[in-house]
Amino acid sequence: MAAIAVILVAIVCHTYNWQIVLGAISVFIATGAGNTINDYFDYEIDKINKPHRPIPSKRISLRNALIYSLILFIIAAIMGFYINIYNGLLVIICDILMIVYAYDLKQRCLTGNIIVSLLTGLTFIYGGLIIGNIFESSLLGLFAFLMTLSREIIKDTEDIKGDSKENANTLPIKYGVDLAINCAIILNIITCLLSPILYLLGLFNAYYLIIVLIADIIFIYSAIISYKDKTPKNLHNVAKYMKIAMMIAFISFIIGSL
Repeated sequence: MAAIAVILVAIVCHTYNWQIVLGAISVFIATGAGNTINDYFDYEIDKINKPHRPIPSKRISLRNALIYSLILFIIAAIMGFYINIYNGLLVIICDILMIVYAYDLKQRCLTGNIIVSLLTGLTFIYGGLIIGNIFESSLLGLFAFLMTLSREIIKDTEDIKGDSKENANTLPIKYGVDLAINCAIILNIITCLLSPILYLLGLFNAYYLIIVLIADIIFIYSAIISYKDKTPKNLHNVAKYMKIAMMIAFISFIIGSL
């Protein structure tokens, strides 16, 4: 989805060049590096929450995972600088954020959620830097930020058992499951209420409204079922529904720009 975000900006702004392809690949690689370093630092937590993953299941050693992640970070940065200096610097910033997040910030109340959401939003700005359109890419990045932040809070609530054993200080652990769920629901509602703005600003056509309405319905449905059933199993399903809604929202951006 991060790589798609870069291509999405190009489609919305009707600008196509080889740098966009290279940018999408570099984001894909950087995201892979971030996921890997996150799994590296999450080894003990994943042994409880997700023991089937490659590292806790011992299919991949901690050392190899670390080396692989660092190699991917370096490759992504080189590709970013090959596009232009601004994209290269943004890759470096995002690389540092991903490493610091995985090492420490994800354990801090709401800070880790905000960092992940910010990184998601920055992928749109990364695409905007490539094609020279910061305004529209920043608006898309804002929506991506809001959608991701809500989903990250839900995921933290789902993982509360393992996180508690590792003394993590996530929002649901510090302030309770109910408050965390309510925050996610509020973010979902805000995202839905703001979605027509992209049409009103003239960024997208009327088809955007039709398709984004489907995403909005899924977001609202996710909010309702998360409020009614706060079990980890249900919240896992809610996170999946929200991911589908995000993808539909991305599709609405594409259709709305045609």
